[in-house]
Amino acid sequence: MKTRTEKNKEIQSKLEEEERQEHRKKMVYFSVKLTVFIICLFTTTFLYTKYCSTSGLIIKEERIKNEKIPNSFNGIKLVHFSDLYYGSSISIEEVKKLIKAINIRKPDLIVFTGNLIDPKYKISTKEQEQLTQELKKLNTSIGKYSISGKTDKDSFNTIMSQSNFQILNNDYDLIYNNDNNPILIIGLSSLLKKERKIKNAYRYFKEETHNSNIYTITIMSETDDLDEILNNYQNDLVLAGNSLNGQIRIPLVGGIIPQEGSKKYKEEYYQKKNTKIYVSSGIGSPDFGFRLFARPSINFFRLTKKG
Repeated sequence: MKTRTEKNKEIQSKLEEEERQEHRKKMVYFSVKLTVFIICLFTTTFLYTKYCSTSGLIIKEERIKNEKIPNSFNGIKLVHFSDLYYGSSISIEEVKKLIKAINIRKPDLIVFTGNLIDPKYKISTKEQEQLTQELKKLNTSIGKYSISGKTDKDSFNTIMSQSNFQILNNDYDLIYNNDNNPILIIGLSSLLKKERKIKNAYRYFKEETHNSNIYTITIMSETDDLDEILNNYQNDLVLAGNSLNGQIRIPLVGGIIPQEGSKKYKEEYYQKKNTKIYVSSGIGSPDFGFRLFARPSINFFRLTKKG
């Protein structure tokens, strides 16, 4: 016959075993809930970054004031778009929407800063013709300019030329509007393809007849050598692409996926002395096709003569 002490031990042992079983049940239940939550969170984040954050075009509007802007350019409208990456998250239907969004604003100038087609996408002859016809529909009162990015190949020159864009790789142009007081636009080709020729692009300032006070716009894709350029050459406005503004952006942290060639200047705006720098978030979503808090956008500027 068991003693009272033995009986108490058995009861205590059973109670402890029941507690352990209850604890194991709670842990299993918690693990299942946590797993389901993580799966739901991952799925929601994936769907949002893959589909919601890569759709819906944002128009970023800014007024740029500078006393060097000629009277004939006072109030003109300039549209800057970049990094189309056609074939990634961008189809011909998205291109049509982009063209409509730009044309409805009746720009005077349009600039494109590289990366036209996704490097992993093999564009067909028919699609190339469609893309050309759509870009050709972009209307301006003054002109359209472009430079090549890191992914641009021979098809870039064909498409942009046939779309009536003037390609400014390492070159410049004097832009006139109704009088003899121009502004200067300078284009720099891809830094990463070792094609950038800075001295040639800025050779205007070496000419005997140059105007040292001319309002100067530089368009470029990658920006890792921008400090060198700003230290040696006059620039009033720089319009760049490639960075996608970090592609995945975290509040209070900023972009966390730096693009090669754009590791320093990846936010959407900087001011360096008298130079305003605007970096486009781009249109397409290359590589894994994700965006987060870096929605596709175009920049829409009004140039105003200060004072």
